[in-house]
Amino acid sequence: MIFLPRVQLAHLPTPVEAAPRLTAYLNGPSILVKRDDQTGLALGGNKTRKLELLIAEAQEHQARTIITAGAMQSNHCRQTAAAAAKFGFECTLVLTGEQPEKPSGNLFLDQLLGANIVWTQRQPREKILQATYAELLGQGKEPYLIPYGGSNPTGVIAYALAMQELKHQNIHADWIVVASSSGGTQAGMVLGARLFGFQGSILGISIDEHANILKDRVANLANASALELGVTASFSPEEIIVNADYLGEGYGKMGALEKEAIQTFARLEGLFLDPVYTGRAAGGMLDLMKKGYFPTSSSVLFWHTGGSPALFAQAYQDNLS
Repeated sequence: MIFLPRVQLAHLPTPVEAAPRLTAYLNGPSILVKRDDQTGLALGGNKTRKLELLIAEAQEHQARTIITAGAMQSNHCRQTAAAAAKFGFECTLVLTGEQPEKPSGNLFLDQLLGANIVWTQRQPREKILQATYAELLGQGKEPYLIPYGGSNPTGVIAYALAMQELKHQNIHADWIVVASSSGGTQAGMVLGARLFGFQGSILGISIDEHANILKDRVANLANASALELGVTASFSPEEIIVNADYLGEGYGKMGALEKEAIQTFARLEGLFLDPVYTGRAAGGMLDLMKKGYFPTSSSVLFWHTGGSPALFAQAYQDNLS
C-alpha cells in the first residue's frame, strides 16, 4: 500500500465506459474509456489526481502561494488555480503566449478562479518561473512550486495509485493509450503497472516531444518516484512505449487529425476531447487502429485526461466550426 499525505479533491473512482459505437465504426479492438475528465475539480481532468498529493505537500511546507506554469490554455493551470482557491492559497500562473484582448477557454477560468497571471514566451518560461518564485519568496508569500504538468515524483505517484484504482475496478485491458507530454501521467501508470500487477501495455502518444526524449523523461520520472516510495523497481527508456508520429505542426496546433478525432468521439459516443492533448492522442489511436497496430481481438482503454474547456477558446472554435 502507498500512504502519503493527501487532500480530497477528485471524485474517485472515475468510471470506465465501453465505447460500442466507436468500436463498431472502426471494426477493430474493443474500446474502453477511463473518464478522468470526470474528476470533478473545476470541470475535471487528470491533474486533479496529482493535486491531491501536491496540495497536501504544500500544506506540509506551510506554503501560502501556489505557483506553476503552462500554456495559455493549460488544463493543469486551471485545475491548479481551482485547488489553490479551494484550500485558501494565493495562485500565480506563468503562462506562455501574448495576453489576449479577451480571455476565453481555460484562461477565462483561470481569471475567474482569482489566479495572478505572469506572461512569458515558451523558451524562457522556466527561467521566468524560477524568477517569479524567487520574487514571491522575497515578498514573504511562502510559495510552493508545482512543476510543469505536476510532473515530479509526488505527482507521478498519484497515477501509480490510479493504476491501483483500475485494478480494483476489475477492468481488463490489453492496452492503455494516453496523451504524454510532461511525462508524469505515463510514468505513474508505468510504475503503478509494476506495483499492482497490470499485465497490459501502456502506450503514450507524444503531444510535443520526439520519442527518445519522452522515453527518457518517463523512465527517469518513474525511477525517481520508485525511489521516493522506497520500492524496488527500475525502468529503462527501452521499456517505455511511445509513439511520436502525430506531432503535427507542434504543441497546441490543431490539425485535421485532432479535428477528426474530436468530431468522431463527439458524434459516436457523446464524449468531448480537447484540441491539444486528448484530441491528438485519440487521433493517433484511431489512426493506429485503422493500420492494424492493435490486434482485433484485443481491448484498448483510452485514458481520457480531460481538457474540454479548451474547446471554448476562440482559436480552436474557429478551426472546429
